[in-house]
Amino acid sequence: MGLINKSAGVIVPLVFTAVILADMGNVSEQSLAGLSEQERAAMVSALSDKLVLPYIYMAIALTMLIALVKFSSLPEIDNDDDIEHGQKSSVMHFPQVVLGALALFAYVGVEVIAGDTIGLYGSGLGVENFASLTSYTMVFMVLGYIIGVTCIPRFISQQQALLGSAVAGFLAVIGVMFSSTTSTSIADVLWGWSGIAVIPNSVTFVALMGLAHALVWPSIWPLALDGLGKFVAQGSALLIMGISGGAILPLIFGKLAHVLNDTQMAYVVGLPCYLFILFYALKGHKMRSWK
Repeated sequence: MGLINKSAGVIVPLVFTAVILADMGNVSEQSLAGLSEQERAAMVSALSDKLVLPYIYMAIALTMLIALVKFSSLPEIDNDDDIEHGQKSSVMHFPQVVLGALALFAYVGVEVIAGDTIGLYGSGLGVENFASLTSYTMVFMVLGYIIGVTCIPRFISQQQALLGSAVAGFLAVIGVMFSSTTSTSIADVLWGWSGIAVIPNSVTFVALMGLAHALVWPSIWPLALDGLGKFVAQGSALLIMGISGGAILPLIFGKLAHVLNDTQMAYVVGLPCYLFILFYALKGHKMRSWK
């Protein structure tokens, strides 16, 4: 499922870029700044108009999916109700689930930051292909999912995958903050030989965050729901609330970038997120009581 999801994340930004920016030249913050007020307004208006049709197509596709789910016969999932839970009467009595939801909150937050801010960050650095940079992050996420599909559990466990993801993500954020914004040496080595446009090292580390956290979601879920029995449905509902991290943490990132007047340093918001994921990988998923 992740492979299909993130593969779409690779393709769609490229298609959108081709459709929306067709015949518009190299649109960037710098190029817009060189236009007169009237020319800039006309350019922005033209770009906005080009967004309408693709979103109409997406609305039609979503409507078709709604109809598919509505008229499909989806079976109920039977949970194991025979597990003894003692005095536990609520999903909140299971630390591995509550902490897992917080870990997912942190994960989805950094996932959205890595995918959605890379274009803006690249634009600020004058990267020509900034509009398609999201695809770089998604390509690395797809690579991460391929690693998961082929290596878990044959070579590594879910806990090991989560641990490795946390450490790699932490290092990637450090790389974003302190690596060069002009040199493309890392991209030259990784894919420069393929003819794909290279990007500065700092931006490359933002894309590499996709590889680092690709296996966090599929690792946390089974660890968090282990042994819940009849509470699996409630536990899943709590875990899915972790998606709200994708709405809140990017706002914190944006505020930091504004206050610091430095987008590169604003990626520091990812450090505590990966540290919490590391805690969950080492201890949090093993906790069965709050005492």
